[in-house]
Amino acid sequence: MTVESTAARKARRSAGGKAGTTGTKSSTTGTKRTTSRTAAKKAPGTEPELVQLLTPEGKRIKNAEYDPYVAGITPEELRGLYRDMVLTRRFDAEATVLQRQGELGLWASLLGQEAAQIGSGRAVTDDDYIFPTYREHGVAWCRGVDPTNLLGMFRGVNNGGWDPNSNNFHLYTIVIGSQTLHATGYAMGLAKDGANSAVIAYFGDGASSQGDVAEAFTFSAVYNAPVVFFCQNNQWAISEPTEKQTRVPLYQRAQGYGFPGVRVDGNDVLACLAVTKWALERARNGEGPTLVEAYTYRMGAHTTNDDPTRYRHDDERAAWEAKDPIARLRSYLQSQTDTDEGFFAELETESEALGRRVREVVRTMPDPDHFAIFENVYADGHALVDEERAEFAAYQESFADVEEGKQR
Repeated sequence: MTVESTAARKARRSAGGKAGTTGTKSSTTGTKRTTSRTAAKKAPGTEPELVQLLTPEGKRIKNAEYDPYVAGITPEELRGLYRDMVLTRRFDAEATVLQRQGELGLWASLLGQEAAQIGSGRAVTDDDYIFPTYREHGVAWCRGVDPTNLLGMFRGVNNGGWDPNSNNFHLYTIVIGSQTLHATGYAMGLAKDGANSAVIAYFGDGASSQGDVAEAFTFSAVYNAPVVFFCQNNQWAISEPTEKQTRVPLYQRAQGYGFPGVRVDGNDVLACLAVTKWALERARNGEGPTLVEAYTYRMGAHTTNDDPTRYRHDDERAAWEAKDPIARLRSYLQSQTDTDEGFFAELETESEALGRRVREVVRTMPDPDHFAIFENVYADGHALVDEERAEFAAYQESFADVEEGKQR
């Protein structure tokens, strides 16, 4: 390393000041940065470029690249997608009310994200494996997980409520972004086994800033893992807007890791279905990972502990309400299929029945077995766990001795 003397440093600064180069250079740099920041922001009144097959008004848009993935969809299947979204929203609303009434400790609502979850969830085959966060209630529905099983963790009576291997649907992950690494490792294992299946990992725009996600991108790209990273960009990482997290659209981050990224209208269930099918097909064909950014909006709070009125305006929500995923598919069904009002009436009845069942099941959930926490830690048992179980049993018995003493 060359050490510059104080005298030489002063002379260099003086010469730069006389020539005016330092000031000019600084000014030019500042101008470039300002221009870059401005370019990174979306122009007022414009929409981002994304894959869309169904407009907010329910009009079908042709797309040569993705139409083949939904070309054979029948009116009955479209009604099925609509039913999935309606029932998922009804369940979610009931869970929110239950939390407000003290029946759940916390709840993370998916309101507004139904199309992103149902569309992508219905694109997955039985042999594919899903790694969710804690908001994928719609994906869980598509996977056959009973909605009431999702509530046990939020009520505090279990650590998950379902066997991941029964539905190829992993337990909810609270740690932000960590499931992307789990998904990548699982996908790498599938590749080594020669399995003709893929993995999909869900995360939010906030999680995309986590180091775990960057590491997952790196490993999946280098090892050509059959994994789809499905980012639900709902615009807000709690109270932090997306523009404060990234200088480029989230899907473009994939370019730096060497695999494709695509942005899809997250409120368009048909587009989400088509794009996810395409991405999963790439993975199964040995073409490696894909990043899908579902551009959507969180209509409610981040969780029931959050107050979104403190950081966003009502007019923003109103603008997104006009893009409601359920309303747009209903418009399409009514205008382009033989769906009659009887279908919607029957679905409303089914929806209310689901809400009642959820409420009844949650209120009658049994308290957990105190020793369940020691199960499934190791596949074949472990001496230390056995020792801890015995100590805990003795601790529990000490309370019985106290109660017996009181009765005497």
